[in-house]
Amino acid sequence: MSRFAIETKTGWSVRVRGTVQGVGFRPTVYKLAQEFGITGSIWNDGAGVAIEAYGNPVTLSQFVKAIAENAPPLAVIEEIASSPLAKLEGNDLPSQFVICKSNSSAVNTNISPDAATCQACIEDIFSPSGRRFRYPFTNCTNCGPRLSIIEAIPYDRANTSMAKFAMCAQCQKEYDDPSDRRFHAQPNACHLCGPKAWLEDKAGHAVKSESVTVVDAVAAAAVLVQSGKIVAIKGLGGFHLACDATNAEAVKQLRQRKLRFDKPFALMARDINMIRKYCSVSAAELALLQNHKAAIVLLTKHNSTGSDSEILPKAIAPNQSHFGFMLPYTPLHHLLLDELDRPIVLTSGNVSDEPQCINNEEAKERLGTIADFFLLHNRDIINRLDDSVIRFGHNSVTVVRRARGYAPAPIVLPEGFAAAPEILAMGGELKNTFCLLKGRRAMLSQHMGDLEDYKTYQDYQHNLKLYNDCFDGKPERIAIDLHPEYLSSKLGRKLSEQKNIAIDQIQHHHAHIASCLADNDWPLEAGPVLGVALDGLGFGLDQTFWGGEFLLADYSSFERLATFKPVAMLGGTQAIREPWRNTYAHLLAAMGWQSYKQDYDKLELTHYFEGKPLAAFNSMLSSKTGTPPASSCGRLFDAVAAAIGICRDYTSYEGQAAIEMEAMVDLDVLASESEDLAYPFVIAALDENGLPYLEPLPMWQAILGDLKHKTPPATMATRFHKGLAKAVFLMVEKLSVRNDSRWLSTVALSGGVFQNQILLTLVKANLEQAGYKVLVHNQVPANDGGIALGQAVIAAAKQIQEKERDHVSWHTWAGR
Repeated sequence: MSRFAIETKTGWSVRVRGTVQGVGFRPTVYKLAQEFGITGSIWNDGAGVAIEAYGNPVTLSQFVKAIAENAPPLAVIEEIASSPLAKLEGNDLPSQFVICKSNSSAVNTNISPDAATCQACIEDIFSPSGRRFRYPFTNCTNCGPRLSIIEAIPYDRANTSMAKFAMCAQCQKEYDDPSDRRFHAQPNACHLCGPKAWLEDKAGHAVKSESVTVVDAVAAAAVLVQSGKIVAIKGLGGFHLACDATNAEAVKQLRQRKLRFDKPFALMARDINMIRKYCSVSAAELALLQNHKAAIVLLTKHNSTGSDSEILPKAIAPNQSHFGFMLPYTPLHHLLLDELDRPIVLTSGNVSDEPQCINNEEAKERLGTIADFFLLHNRDIINRLDDSVIRFGHNSVTVVRRARGYAPAPIVLPEGFAAAPEILAMGGELKNTFCLLKGRRAMLSQHMGDLEDYKTYQDYQHNLKLYNDCFDGKPERIAIDLHPEYLSSKLGRKLSEQKNIAIDQIQHHHAHIASCLADNDWPLEAGPVLGVALDGLGFGLDQTFWGGEFLLADYSSFERLATFKPVAMLGGTQAIREPWRNTYAHLLAAMGWQSYKQDYDKLELTHYFEGKPLAAFNSMLSSKTGTPPASSCGRLFDAVAAAIGICRDYTSYEGQAAIEMEAMVDLDVLASESEDLAYPFVIAALDENGLPYLEPLPMWQAILGDLKHKTPPATMATRFHKGLAKAVFLMVEKLSVRNDSRWLSTVALSGGVFQNQILLTLVKANLEQAGYKVLVHNQVPANDGGIALGQAVIAAAKQIQEKERDHVSWHTWAGR
């Protein structure tokens, strides 16, 4: 017998971790195996993807390298590890490469986020000869629903809301064929066997497409939108409310019915050319719009009409400089927008401040006073997902709201966190997210909103269970915000008691800075940074409200080095809703009422104040009743905005005054006016503890002087932004220099105020020009939507370092 008759091959066990299930990973590997002549098998399990591969060592090495280089579009490979298998000879060798069924095991893998419709599926729905022509639920392994329809891991059809739809023979053939792009596409379906869409009026009567002379329910909905009607549309992660964005009356009606009086509406347009009629779109913004995450992208409005530009009604985004546009991201959206020669408003399907509706009966009940018609379907939405919101600036992406398209993709933690215990971080009260940390992966949940709304709180609890089930969550510690009244903190304490799990209370602004560090891959042992946390309110270590803080911080500890001036909040949270209260309190704190009146008695602002019950407020201040002090940058923005006439009486959504003041900034003044006219601050020291703070008295004197001279509000808004940015820079300089040398060279910027692109740009530019390394957010929001990540890494860092100390102590004791 020839020595070549029996072939000896090497066997490798290959483990792939990351987002590798439900994304076409196994068929991709199958095709590579055919190409390289590899035999063996591949299957999904709780840890990701497992491969047994047989071939000669050189070919196996090339095969594994090809897997890393040819991952499908939605896959994210975190690790590929290989180890040898026992050698097999002759008939014991597998003769082919096969795809096996999923194995159940401990869950340690990722779930792919929902993804926008791929180009191949778009072509399918617009191909008259194809069997998915105009089918609104077309998908493949490269696109379609994931988190929105999943109930459990592994991501198989039986564990999704598609389980009730048995595939027809043709769909099953695609599903079973490794060479087909719909191989194991769990939501695979067609007209014959899959979900269906239909149209109803608000009374629940079916609207026949023939009655509006169109081909189907989606086209009929487009006709209704074009005629000025408001249509509730069941989408991927929830309901939306749609109307013609060019119809001012329809937009007005939608605002009135939805009780959303000022907050901007999101828009959807058929294509980029349509968006360019209303906004400027850079190459980077174009890439964001076309990305499979399909987020709402904040784009700068055109200032005036021209041959290539048009204007949309002001009511879409009142007093804003940007529109939030997105492109169609489901087949249903593509079919709808293809019928329209104009953009549509596509805002969340809810009454203002409530979460989106996700099921048909709920939508008809809660949206019945808003929508004229309902475009419904029978594929259940298991998990609510808002649209993500992003913007481009500083040559990077800023995430404003992290939800559909992003969650639950993990954030890979920096070097040093491999030994982290499992942590559940509960997040904050507003813009809530939570975070499940397992090893070096942090699963930050989708945005849920403000927990003070009961329905949102219910959604929060639903998602906590979902993530724990899907990721086999067994947290060793729970991290909560320091604020005792946050519902997330209360639930965290309850879970701690029920499950006998240790709890960590994390200071709000420390969490902001730690979130920024993790966002920037700052290693655990890299040392402290100077953190600047600017936001609305967070509970401080001294049990007062903080909100404009300068911290010496690393992951495990922080020291408060400086702050903004603490000023009373007249009426507590009422001061957030009525910005003029902050103006009055700031002026009293800066100069006192008599001094103010003496110099500024003739101002319109003074007459405004005199129409308010000042005696009652003064009594509250003197008795310190209902007037908690807050070193809040957010309240400073409110105070200045109200002084110059922005949102003076009330705000209808969080941050409105600051957002509108940013939009008012005059970019020409910003670029050309002398720095000497920027509103000045001085650095002083608090009497009780000597802590440095930013004193705004000279700023207020400059503002009041400009009010006397009737300076345009846009110029005043610009001077405030420039002055505040300079003040932040000067405080950083003061804190980072000792004995004439700089001892801190890295600055981390976090907190909701830093969503203000004007302020962020100015602060970052000032610092970088002076030689500082500046860390800003990229993967997670700077606002409270990112603090759960910060809570998680702080709790993990403390445990890692405590174990290291215990280890050192034991060795020290043992060596005696």
